Amino acid sequence: MGAVADAALSEGGEVIGIIPRNLVKLEVAHRGAVDLRIVESMHERKALMAELSDGFIALPGGVGTFEELFEVWTWAHLGLHRKPCALLDVDGFYSGLGTFLDHVQQEGFLRPGVRDMLLIDDDATRLLQAMQQYRGPDMPAWMTRAQT
Repeated sequence: MGAVADAALSEGGEVIGIIPRNLVKLEVAHRGAVDLRIVESMHERKALMAELSDGFIALPGGVGTFEELFEVWTWAHLGLHRKPCALLDVDGFYSGLGTFLDHVQQEGFLRPGVRDMLLIDDDATRLLQAMQQYRGPDMPAWMTRAQT
C-alpha cells in the first residue's frame, strides 16, 4: 500500500489514508498522505474506505488484500453497493484465483452473474475502462431465482 501511495503522490495524486489507531502506534501509518484518518478498528476502516471509494482494485497481495476484496465483492453481491470490484492480474498473480472462481460457479456455489461482478484483467488501462463502464445489477444476485 505504501508503494502505491508513494507512486500516486509522486504523480500529484490525492491519497487518503485510513488506519486503525493500534497500527498508528506501531508506526505503520503513511505520513505522506495529505488526509490521514485514524479510526478505532479494521471494521471502521473498511466501512470508511468503502464509503469514500468509487470502486475497488486489488493488486497482488496477501491475506489482508483477499479479505478486503472478498468483503466488498460480498457487499456488492448483497446489493449494499453497485461499485466495481476488480483484480489487476499482474504477471498472472490472480489467474489461479480466476480459474478457481470459475470452478466455484460451475459447481453451483455462485449464482449466475455473481462471478461477472468481479472484473479481472492483466492490463491496467483495460481494467480501468471496464470499471468505468461497469453497472452493478439492479437486484442483488442472491435475490434472483436460482436457475434449475
